[in-house]
Amino acid sequence: MENEKCPYSCVDCGTTNCRRMDKTFPPFCLTTNLDKEVLEEALALYEEEENHKSMVAAAIVESDYYCQLTRIQEIVEYAKRMDAKKIGIATCVGLMEEAKTLAKFLRHHGFEVYGVACKVGTIPKTQLGIPEKCEKVGRNACNPILQAKLLNKIGTDLNVVVGLCVGHDSLFYKYSDALVTTAVTKDRVLGHNPVAALYQADAYYKKKLFD
Repeated sequence: MENEKCPYSCVDCGTTNCRRMDKTFPPFCLTTNLDKEVLEEALALYEEEENHKSMVAAAIVESDYYCQLTRIQEIVEYAKRMDAKKIGIATCVGLMEEAKTLAKFLRHHGFEVYGVACKVGTIPKTQLGIPEKCEKVGRNACNPILQAKLLNKIGTDLNVVVGLCVGHDSLFYKYSDALVTTAVTKDRVLGHNPVAALYQADAYYKKKLFD
């Protein structure tokens, strides 16, 4: 049944024919029912210099290295095509070793690297209005806005997220002046591989996700 508050959308489609445009589409298809004004607004934004450069760079990396490179290798190729010189790393302190390895890899490819850990500033959670009970997993708060501000101050050309918590990553993206891409998405339970839960949504994880 269609959601009363939200109409059907792409996640309810069983065809994904927008990839080819050669077959029929469901009646609720966002492409065939598209507001032309919204489409034109989006297309106009791709003409802006940074947006155009990013779209072209991403497309070339995908085309040249499809199913050949790992994500961190793709980040390097994208950064090169974006003419990035200085790359920021916004990392969780729990993935510091991974962040150090990433920094070593990026420096090997000629980039300047500047990293900021999530606990920078050492601010108690309660100072930010976070309930005291949350201190059971640590007294000090993550500080994604400060991470973004420090990377903005150093003047990074591209920022890379390494395992920021859900929601903290949202704030980092919001306040970063530079474009942001993600190297690691945190999932403590699944070894930072959150899609594994989706692969098992009809099997081992069915009760965990849908009960």
